[in-house]
Amino acid sequence: MKAAIITIGDELLIGQTVDTNSAWIGAELSKSGFDVFRIISIHDRREDIIYSLNEVTGQADVVLITGGLGPTSDDITKQTLCEFFNTRLITDHEVLRMVEEMMLRRNFSMNENNRHQADVPESCRVLKNAAGTAPGMWFEKDGTIYISMPGVPIEMKYLMTEHVLPELKKRFRSQVIIHRNIMTFGMFEAKLAEMLTGFEADLPENIKLAYLPASGIIKLRLTATGTDFDSLSDMVNIQVNKLYKTIPEFIYGENEESLEMVIGKLLKKKNKSVCTAESCTGGEIAHLLTSIPGCSDYYNGSVVAYANSAKVQILGVKKELIEIYGAVSEEVVREMATGARSLFKTDYALATSGIAGPDGGTDSKPVGTLWMAVASEKEIISEKMQFGSDRNTNIKRFSLTALNLLRKQIINT
Repeated sequence: MKAAIITIGDELLIGQTVDTNSAWIGAELSKSGFDVFRIISIHDRREDIIYSLNEVTGQADVVLITGGLGPTSDDITKQTLCEFFNTRLITDHEVLRMVEEMMLRRNFSMNENNRHQADVPESCRVLKNAAGTAPGMWFEKDGTIYISMPGVPIEMKYLMTEHVLPELKKRFRSQVIIHRNIMTFGMFEAKLAEMLTGFEADLPENIKLAYLPASGIIKLRLTATGTDFDSLSDMVNIQVNKLYKTIPEFIYGENEESLEMVIGKLLKKKNKSVCTAESCTGGEIAHLLTSIPGCSDYYNGSVVAYANSAKVQILGVKKELIEIYGAVSEEVVREMATGARSLFKTDYALATSGIAGPDGGTDSKPVGTLWMAVASEKEIISEKMQFGSDRNTNIKRFSLTALNLLRKQIINT
């Protein structure tokens, strides 16, 4: 079962709008057993729409189209679909009634553009859109299903959820696809692939492994294809268990779990608390931790001690340590963690000090240097890491690396 996605809109091509529709549709189709083999973004131009439709015709069982169904003159998808399917526009009076009722509820007056929303190709099956004014349209031609939907995400998702996916699941039941994501941190992609050479070679033919890196996190995606969900799920579970045995020190969670989500679960389970003292990360760690709902149960607060005076006056770092070793040092970051833990009365304190760049580095402490420490009742642990020269990338990687150190310390204490 093969599917293609076509997104229509000049705003997608010039970067004014991020194409989140394709990502969402692709994920939902994959859950339903479809192999999405093409995603195409095109201009609001007749020739581009026709060309793209011809390109996927004969290759796809299902073609999903979003965009170009608005009430203005630049939205030409319906007229072009009429040309492609050799039909004409007619007024669907049920859609017109829905548009009129929606405009009335919103206290807007109807105009000719609104009425044109009810014009649909005569040969399509109309998909009623309770989330907006533009209906979805279902076509079938030469064994291929074509579905056109509005580009507004909430409207597209409504049509997909209420109409499209239920109908597709009835039509196509022969294939099952299962994705399982294993989240890893602490090893670069090439080395991780080397470590998993044997694991990958032993995978069954119907299970594939993909590496998806982003800011130091590498998502290992196992994709299994078959006909029986239960047996396929068992096969995937066996391979996941093998992964845990092969690289246990690098796996921190599954699916879309973030480090901050995992840390929150660990702290809640152990009934422990944490605070942060940040210099080079500038509050990014605090932001990540507080982005999780319910974090007030375990997160007490943060000090962004960027200046040396703040480190001394607020966190109690000895001035002479900064003078002797510098702010970016093991000695200072350990005192930052100790001071923060005392200040906020928490079980753990995470501290960072480093050189994010692009300048400020020296021969002994180049840009990308990070010192981090975690203080607990049991001990203080500290580590040094070296990254690259891009400031924004460094801040993100500094933060994630420090969070991973905290995660490991929570597990080990």
